Amino acid sequence: MDVIRRNTDYALRAMVHLAGQYGDGAVSTRTIATKEDISYQLACKLMQKLHKAKLVASCMGPKGGFRLYREPTKISLLEVIEATQGQISLNRCLVASDACERQKTCPVRIKLIGLQRYIGEYLGDITLDEMLQNCGKKVAKKGRRRKK
Repeated sequence: MDVIRRNTDYALRAMVHLAGQYGDGAVSTRTIATKEDISYQLACKLMQKLHKAKLVASCMGPKGGFRLYREPTKISLLEVIEATQGQISLNRCLVASDACERQKTCPVRIKLIGLQRYIGEYLGDITLDEMLQNCGKKVAKKGRRRKK
């Protein structure tokens, strides 16, 4: 079982790509698909989900496409993951209050709650800007890319 699904991995790559272009205008879905090895049809669907979640803004016209809705330092991996695949859950008993009659006394659930919280906090603390830095690229605060 994958915690982060393949489509979510593609969405993360698309968002990091947009973060690398932050401040340079909109990027077409076709460009994102080509540069990040995502099928065009899937890239279109992912960009729609990200737009609905207000993580990207769309721009119409000949120079249209998508750009980040906020600065790369203000968008977390958790936001992208939840926009693409929904809430990450280790077990359904952590999400639904009526999933199991043993919830109140279950020793396993108590440990899973801690792990669930850790995963959420960890992914919530990682920003798109941080992912760019892992690739050796940086984004200036005003949105322009810095040269190394």
